[in-house]
Amino acid sequence: MLWFLVIGLIAGWLAGKVIKGSGFGLIGDLVVGVIGSYIGGYLFKTLGFSTYGIIGDIIMATIGAIILLWIIRLVK
Repeated sequence: MLWFLVIGLIAGWLAGKVIKGSGFGLIGDLVVGVIGSYIGGYLFKTLGFSTYGIIGDIIMATIGAIILLWIIRLVK
């Protein structure tokens, strides 16, 4: 559970840097990263990709978080 939160925090921070140019604060990065990890996991599973290790999980969660932020920007 702790690793899941750490990966979510890192992924949310990275996605914030890519999309917005800065992070969203500790709680915002954590929420974006955790939701993004679910989106990334679903997307990777659907496309037939798999990740190994913590770096792979961070990449997958970051891609999911970027997609989440992109969708939020489309809605706004």
